[in-house]
Amino acid sequence: MPIRSRPTARTAAAAAMCLTSLTVLCAAPARGTSGAAITRPEPAAREDGPRTSPQAAPSPGQTTGEPTPVSPKPATHTVAPGDTLWDIARQTLGDALRWDGVYTLNREAIEDEAHRHGRASSDRGHWIFPGTVLALPQPPKAQARPSSRFVPAPCPTTSEELREARCGFLVVPENRAHPNGRTLRLAVAMVPSTSPRPRPDPIVFFAGGPGADAIGDIPLLTEAGLNHDRDLVVMSQRGTLSSPPALTCPEIDRFYQQRVHLRYDAPSTGRRYVQAAAQCRERLTGQGVDLAAYNTMESAADVADLRRALGVQRWNVFSHSYGTDLALTYMRMFPEGIRSVSLDGVVPPSVATPGWTWSSVKEALDNILSACADQPSCRQRYPDLGATFTRLVRELEARPVTTNVTVPEVGTVKVVLDGGALLNWMVRASHEAAIFPSAVDELAHGRPQRIAEQWAATRLPGTEGVFAHGLSLSVWCSEWVSYETPREQLAHGLRAFPGFPHSVLAQPPQLAFLRQGCQAWDVPKAPASIRAVTRSSIPTLALSGSFDAQTGAQWGRYAAGTLSHSTVVTLPGVAHGAYLNRCGAQVITSFYDDPDTPDTGCVAAMKPKPFAIGPAGVGTRG
Repeated sequence: MPIRSRPTARTAAAAAMCLTSLTVLCAAPARGTSGAAITRPEPAAREDGPRTSPQAAPSPGQTTGEPTPVSPKPATHTVAPGDTLWDIARQTLGDALRWDGVYTLNREAIEDEAHRHGRASSDRGHWIFPGTVLALPQPPKAQARPSSRFVPAPCPTTSEELREARCGFLVVPENRAHPNGRTLRLAVAMVPSTSPRPRPDPIVFFAGGPGADAIGDIPLLTEAGLNHDRDLVVMSQRGTLSSPPALTCPEIDRFYQQRVHLRYDAPSTGRRYVQAAAQCRERLTGQGVDLAAYNTMESAADVADLRRALGVQRWNVFSHSYGTDLALTYMRMFPEGIRSVSLDGVVPPSVATPGWTWSSVKEALDNILSACADQPSCRQRYPDLGATFTRLVRELEARPVTTNVTVPEVGTVKVVLDGGALLNWMVRASHEAAIFPSAVDELAHGRPQRIAEQWAATRLPGTEGVFAHGLSLSVWCSEWVSYETPREQLAHGLRAFPGFPHSVLAQPPQLAFLRQGCQAWDVPKAPASIRAVTRSSIPTLALSGSFDAQTGAQWGRYAAGTLSHSTVVTLPGVAHGAYLNRCGAQVITSFYDDPDTPDTGCVAAMKPKPFAIGPAGVGTRG
């Protein structure tokens, strides 16, 4: 059975939809000029191979492809201070992913202890208390745990980039806590190097989203030259389009198409989103999909299984957006066999929440305003750009503007611009920052058409049923929303934009009404270990763009703080997706050639593009 072909429609809006770029407070570049930052922490003393802190890295053999024999352990375990179910499962059963089995076996005792300590519940084992005696599940019999395996299959014939590739499927359990359950077939493509003498260590790619189909990103990866010296291994994450069951949600796609003519922040808009999420959930669970099994830890185990199944001794990781969250988790859980890691648009799992997204928007906006001030023509023509933008957010939230625009392949579209819509348009506009000042000025003078056209074009025909919104919800609801209260979420917005209306601040950028949607999606809270800081000496490149409004550059610096052998690079004037920039691609490939001293010479010569200067505005907003 061949890997399915995917639609070829690719737009900037679809790229912006992949949330792998979020942020917190605005931070100035660490070093350099014009927003450029190249820093390198002092490397720690290294042993023969990569290592991580003992607390962060589970025992070898967690993957299903090669289980490590577990020596006999006591039938019970007494909880000690600092224990988590993740740690207990790892230490006693040799497999941290069996934490859920420990909880299920001891649910009554764990919940009783939580009640005794004044808690309404344990949050599915998040709260456990010293002295609790837990029964341990029996180790699975060797034959009861299916081995992950690679099954060759034809490549799609519609992709020129796969003409010389080898393709197939990695067969894995849907839920490793229930190894006798059904299995998944994850699409894999191995794209050969264009060099006649490729390096022996390939590059494995982690896509963004969560929910983007990695197989569909291969043309962008090859165009960036990532397979110039090394073979490229691409596996579509569980739940994405090429790896059924695809957790795509046409119901949510249709909601996004309708949202452009609705008030972005209105409760009625939120109810429509929740209804769409509930309909998607009902359909998927009716097909027998275990929504709780589509998470970052399972995906990290899938990647570890893939390396073993392919017989790769060492490889390099390239990750983008949410893929960096997966990469940092993978480094912590399965450090074996990783030669180096590139993080492009960093999402640290230890801090990522809905409210965290405000910091990236703030940082990018401040950097765009600063770049405008550094260009005399922009500074003179738009001297109060930041104040104008804030004023428009407040005014539009109080009195939205409604207009009709023409969208190619769609026709006439009604667009409602309120404060939330304008803020989220800014996230999209960071990819075309040169027009940001003039577009804001046009809106301030009663000409909303340019912004309305761009806002309406964020959802185009051909994208419905492509992006796996269900995977996004399973990850965000269990790993992000569960670890932030509504008050904490609002506080992030207030710190970033204290002048914005409360109704705008109530909905974090790109994730409006996610908290309500998660109530309908109804997946359990992830174990606290998913929020652990990754500490590692694996050579790592943290690459960001100074205009990245999705995953701010500050988060590359943050993640590098606990990666002792890391290099931090910030590209001035570049938005989300630094590898799509020529200099960014050069830095990445040079890093793989020499992780100790990558060639970053092109960064110093970079400057933000000149801003477009429009005619003086006239008229008033009607």
